[in-house]
Amino acid sequence: MQRKRHHGQSLRNVGIFAHVDAGKTTTTERLLYLSGRIRSLGSVDAGTAQTDFLEVERARGISVRAAATRLEWNGTTINLVDTPGHADFLSEVERSLRVMDGAVLIVSAVEGVQAQTEVIWHALRERNIPTLLYINKMDRVGADPARVLAQLRKLLSPMAVPLQAPIGAEERFTGLVGLLADGDGRFSDTANKMDGAIWTSQEAYAKEAAATASGAADLSVYRTMLEETIAERQEELLLHYLEHGSLPEGELEQALPVLARSAELYPVLFGASGKGIGIEPLLHALTELLPSPAVREEEPLSGVVFRIERDAAMGKLAYVRLYSGTIRNRDSVYNETQALEEKVTQIRKIDGQRSEDVGLLEAGDIAAICGWSQARIGDIIGTGASVPAATRLAVPLLTVQVRWRSEADYPAAVAALHEMADEDPLLDVQWLQDQRELHVKVMGSIQIEVLTHMLAARYGLNVDFGQPSVIYKETPAQAGEGFIAYTMPKPCWAILRFSIEPAERGSGIRYSSVVRSERLLDSYQNEVARRVPEALQQGLFGWEVTDLKVTLIEGEHHVWHTHPLDFAVATPMGMMDGLARTGVRLLEPVLSFRLSVPEETGGKLMNELVLMRGEFDAPVLRGDRMDISGTLPVATSLDFPARLGSMTKGRGMLSTAFAGYRECPPDVQAERPRRGVNPLEQSKYILAVRKALLG
Repeated sequence: MQRKRHHGQSLRNVGIFAHVDAGKTTTTERLLYLSGRIRSLGSVDAGTAQTDFLEVERARGISVRAAATRLEWNGTTINLVDTPGHADFLSEVERSLRVMDGAVLIVSAVEGVQAQTEVIWHALRERNIPTLLYINKMDRVGADPARVLAQLRKLLSPMAVPLQAPIGAEERFTGLVGLLADGDGRFSDTANKMDGAIWTSQEAYAKEAAATASGAADLSVYRTMLEETIAERQEELLLHYLEHGSLPEGELEQALPVLARSAELYPVLFGASGKGIGIEPLLHALTELLPSPAVREEEPLSGVVFRIERDAAMGKLAYVRLYSGTIRNRDSVYNETQALEEKVTQIRKIDGQRSEDVGLLEAGDIAAICGWSQARIGDIIGTGASVPAATRLAVPLLTVQVRWRSEADYPAAVAALHEMADEDPLLDVQWLQDQRELHVKVMGSIQIEVLTHMLAARYGLNVDFGQPSVIYKETPAQAGEGFIAYTMPKPCWAILRFSIEPAERGSGIRYSSVVRSERLLDSYQNEVARRVPEALQQGLFGWEVTDLKVTLIEGEHHVWHTHPLDFAVATPMGMMDGLARTGVRLLEPVLSFRLSVPEETGGKLMNELVLMRGEFDAPVLRGDRMDISGTLPVATSLDFPARLGSMTKGRGMLSTAFAGYRECPPDVQAERPRRGVNPLEQSKYILAVRKALLG
C-alpha cells in the first residue's frame, strides 16, 4: 500500500494555459531547463522550443497542438501539458482540461486579462480545477503588476491572492520577495541567485525599494490581501485576524496549501520567464500547492482517450488519462464507447519529441498507448465511472471548401483530412461524394494556414482552401407537429407523429417520448431517438437545427410489415415535415468583444461597429484611450481585425470570444447546398435511402 500512496503523492498532472503570446511555451521551456530535464534553452522565436515540435509551430512561433512533457522536481514527477493560446486551437485546450488535476494560468503583465484568459478561467472553474495564476513578462515595457492583480481579482476571482511582491517593473524589474517569511527556501528564499531568478528577504527588499525608488508595491498591501483572503475562508482564523489585525506565520503556511489544493484560493506569482526570474518559486508552487491525483488502482479500469497522434515509426498513438485500475503491455482493454476490445502493444511515456516504452500505466498517470487502431478522442476505456464529463469550449464558426490542384490528389486529400479529423474531431470533414466536394469546419484563418502547412508537410499535398463562410443554424419559428405514415412501397410500416417546440437559446436538442411500448416497441423507439439528432443536421436551409424540444407523441409499428430499419427511414421525413409546418428562423454566431483604441479614433470605430450590426455599451474613457465592449456578428466582422490596424495605425487592441448564436435580422438570407436527397421529397428520398441502407 505504501508504494501506491507514494505513486499518487509524488505525481502532478498540470496544464499550462494562457491567451496567445502570454509566454506559455517560454515558461514551460524554463521549467524544463531549471529542473534539469533539458540541458540548453530553446526559443519560441528561433523555433527551437522543446514543446513546439511540429514544423508549422517552429515556422510560425505559435503552439497549435497541446504538447505533453515530464519533469522531476524535489522528488515529484510533473506531467506538464503546454496548450495553445490562440483561439483557433481552443479544441486542444478543451481536451487537455478534461484530464488535468491542476493548472497554471499565465497572464501578461502588460496586456492583463484577455478574452481567452476569461474563457479558460470559466472552464477551469466549471471543473473546479485548482489553479495558480502567474503574471509573466514583468520586464516588458508597459508591465503594471498592481493593475493586472486588480484585474485578476475583479474579472476572475476575489480569491486570487499574491504570494510574492515584485521589485520594480519594466526595465527596473529586479526580482521578487516572498510574503511568507519562513526562510525555508519555498517562497521567501534569501539572497539566492539561480539563473537570474533573484530572491531577496523582506528586510533587503525594504532597503532596495527605498534606495532605488524602483516602484515596488507596498509589501503591507500585498500581505494584507493575502491574510484577509485566507482569514475569510476559516472562522477561527477570521476571529484571530479581527482581534489581532494579522495572522500567525504558521497558520498562514498551514492554510495556504489546503485552500489552494481545494480550489478555494488561487495563488498569484510573478516573473519574467524570458529571463528565468520567478521560475523556481513557480516550480515549488506546482509541487506544493497543486494536488496529486486520486489513486484508485484497486477499482475497475476507468480512463479516457484525450488525444490522438500519428508517429512515423509507431503508427497511431492514443493518449490516455487513467483514473482507476492499471494497464500493462499486451493487455486486451475494453473500449466502452465503441463496445470493442483492443490489445496494447506498447505503453509509452512521452516527453516532447522523446518517448520510451514503460510497459505500465497506473491510475492517476498519463501515457500514450500503441496498438489501438480504432481508438478515437473521447473514448471511455473500461468504465466511465471515474471519468469527468467533457467541457465544450471550441465552437467552429466557419466552413471552408478544400480544393486540390491536381485531380490525382483527390483521393489522397479525402484520406488525409479524415485522418486529421481523428486528431481534431471538430474539423467535422464533410465529403460530398456525388459532387466530389470536401468541406471542413474551422475556427479561423490561422487554423486554415496551419492545415495548409500540415497537409503539405505530412502528406505532400498542395491544396487550397476557399473563402470561409459563416456556419449558421436554424431553429423552429413556432410550435407545430410533424407526421409521417411510411407504409409504401411494401414491405414497410412506420407511423410517427412529433411535437416540435422552440426552446431557449443555447439549449440544443431535447428529445422525449410519451408513446407506450405496446404501441411502439422500445427497440423501435430507441432507433427513433438515435435518428432525430441525425435528421436535424440539415434543416430547411441546409444548416443544423438547434434549440428545440422534440416529443414523440404517436408511434405505430406493424407485426408483419415493419422492417427493423423502417424507423431509420421514417424519422427524417417526419422531422422535415414538422419543420416545413413550423417554419424556421436563421441563427447567426456572435462574438463578444473588448476594444481599446486611441480616443481620437473612437468615433470612427463606433460608426464602424454600427455598420457591422454591432451592439455595445457606452464607451469608457481611460486617459487618452477609449474602451468599448459589446457583441458583433461573425459574418460582418471577418476582416475587422485587419481593418482595425489601419484605422488606428496599429494602436487598437481587440479581443474577442464566442458568445453564442442569436436570431438573424429578416434581411439576412443564407442557404447551403443539401447533402443527399431532401426528406421532403418523400418518394425520391425513400428510394435513395433504402438503396443505401439495404444495398
